[in-house]
Amino acid sequence: MRSNYCGEINDSFVGQSVELCGWVHRRRDHGGVIFLDLRDREGIAQIVFDPDQKESFAAAEEVRSEFVIRVTGLIRMRPEGTINLDMKTGKVEVLGQQLDILNRAETPPFPLDEHGSVGEDVRLRYRYIDLRRSEMSDRLRFRSKVSNTVRNFLDSHGFLDIETPLLTKATPEGARDYLVPSRTHQSRFFALPQSPQLFKQVLMAAGMDRYYQIAKCFRDEDLRADRQPEFTQIDIEASFCDENEIMEVTENLITDVFKKHLDIDLGIFPRMSWSEAMSRFGSDKPDLRIDLEFVEVADLMRGVDFKVFSVPANDEDSRVAALRVPGGVTLSRKAIDDYTEFVGKFGAKGLAWIKVNDSQTGISGLQSPIIKFMPEEVTKDLMKRLAVKTDDIVFFAADKEAIVNDSLGALRVKVAEDLGLVGDFWAPLWVVDFPMFETASNGSLTSLHHPFTAPACNVDELKKNPSGSLSRAYDMVLNGTELGGGSIRINKPAMQTAVFDVLGIEVREAREKFGFLLEALSFGCPPHGGIAFGLDRLIMLMTGTNSIRDVIAFPKTQSAACPLTEAPGEVSKAQLNELNIRLREQVKTS
Repeated sequence: MRSNYCGEINDSFVGQSVELCGWVHRRRDHGGVIFLDLRDREGIAQIVFDPDQKESFAAAEEVRSEFVIRVTGLIRMRPEGTINLDMKTGKVEVLGQQLDILNRAETPPFPLDEHGSVGEDVRLRYRYIDLRRSEMSDRLRFRSKVSNTVRNFLDSHGFLDIETPLLTKATPEGARDYLVPSRTHQSRFFALPQSPQLFKQVLMAAGMDRYYQIAKCFRDEDLRADRQPEFTQIDIEASFCDENEIMEVTENLITDVFKKHLDIDLGIFPRMSWSEAMSRFGSDKPDLRIDLEFVEVADLMRGVDFKVFSVPANDEDSRVAALRVPGGVTLSRKAIDDYTEFVGKFGAKGLAWIKVNDSQTGISGLQSPIIKFMPEEVTKDLMKRLAVKTDDIVFFAADKEAIVNDSLGALRVKVAEDLGLVGDFWAPLWVVDFPMFETASNGSLTSLHHPFTAPACNVDELKKNPSGSLSRAYDMVLNGTELGGGSIRINKPAMQTAVFDVLGIEVREAREKFGFLLEALSFGCPPHGGIAFGLDRLIMLMTGTNSIRDVIAFPKTQSAACPLTEAPGEVSKAQLNELNIRLREQVKTS
């Protein structure tokens, strides 16, 4: 039906006849000559229709935006003065000789060349229109090429592409499962996988040695700009290897992707322990483009009368940290009040600050509502430790350690973005030596990653000091975003049982939920480990957009709904009866 894509033609085609198909991007009538910009997946070509071609000219008069047409014509150079170097095809045009209208179109809900003011709800409702925009189609093409590079790289390194089930069993992996009722097994449910974790471990026990999959995963959790209820991950697992080998091959994978598709050399991936990352940046995914970090000042605050500082300073579960921001003296009081409100979202009760108007004049050069509460010597020691300079502002956080890390860590990023302190480069990082467990609000221990992560100690050491045990986990971070997380897995039943014990998972429950895994480990499972990268998040970073919805063909909204198909939807009573399900009446609220 066509000889070429619209975006392929150039001056090497001059004098040739072509057949092009696509959508009418724009129609212009200039003094009896009609110009059509014809668009397809590869670009836009300008078609010219002269009145002397009566039949095709009459058809061109009839078409409107988004009509689907086929054009036969002769390629020629554009007249002098009309060349458009901003277009890939801007040196040539097609003299239209025949035009066939393949399908007419209603007026689109929004113009495709003026999409900036269109709300996301409209774009998602008419996603098939939205995807016609070059900005969106380019992202999906880019995603396809990256996926192909990932497959080729892993294939060349001996990994097998193996599919795992989408209908599986509910397992505790940190988020709610999407449940699927079974018609043939009444009152029982499948679950959509949060990840292929258990299956890929069983594949290692089966001797597959190296596995990968670009896998669909599902999590019924509250959504953010970088999360979706269904998402895609690059899932990798390998046997007879340690963490260094896994990190090396996957670091090379990501380096290869960036080099091939952005011509960017990510360079060396430094390694940083989890404890160092939390101490310096309050985050386990620090953005190293930002040259700001915490300074611990609890020892200076233990004896002050200012209880906002002294109480946390004398509590072993709390910390008092300061963040020096160069150039921050220009921040208005309203801006500081806004930052105070911002850190409140992370549990902070307030935000103390000191402006350094003149570092050479000592305390008289400082401006702050808290200085009057602190002894002069403490203030001097504080400013010396922070190495303050004129025009700095220093922010303080004093509270439970988690609150300080979350609030001051988030403030570090926000202030840097507001003041233009984020470096213009790519900053990769491996975060390692994570704790095995974290303490839940009820005091029990939960897995920091998942319960199949291997500890960096033996069974006896784990049982004696579970809260102090480290794991063999590793996260790849890029520009403050976690690209992927992985670990060496537990491959022996005794260690897996010990971890379940620490987590309060009794033998019966473990057998019920993970019996097949424990059995697989007992039949000679090799040492193995792996990692999973968020493909949506990777493409989001590489294309420079702020939402993964912009790199997914048919994403869900923040409420996990699909405006295009109006899913989730109701089902018939007959379907519910087959599944032995009865819906409760919703309680009406006044």
